Amino acid sequence: MQPQKAHKIDLTQDYPCPCRRKGQLSPIALTEAFGCNRCQQIFVVEDNGHVLEQLSTSYPYKRSWRWTGHQWRIVKAGLGESYLPIALGITLVLLSIWLPLALNSPANSGILLWAIVALLLAVLPALMVLLAYRR
Repeated sequence: MQPQKAHKIDLTQDYPCPCRRKGQLSPIALTEAFGCNRCQQIFVVEDNGHVLEQLSTSYPYKRSWRWTGHQWRIVKAGLGESYLPIALGITLVLLSIWLPLALNSPANSGILLWAIVALLLAVLPALMVLLAYRR
């Protein structure tokens, strides 16, 4: 099944709310924004009128939709916009460096030091993702 082509969002027209709460989006005067009468969210028009983006959100990423003429389709974030693959990549690179060093070291030469390094390698990317998603 082919994806439907996105239509340009008309700033004078009412649309169904993309949050699936059966609300109605109405244009806000003198702005490029819409307000929902049900969920009280504000949505702004981006990308030359082709993308509707949720303005006030508690989500760690921006939620965006494209209008197909009949319904809203979620705009998927690219790999560069997601912090999780980056954190996993950093963890794998650091562990691939740490693991050979730990296996080649003599048994009594600071096993505690290697355990601390391993713990830091595991916790640091998780902490980076947590801080990035809290913004």
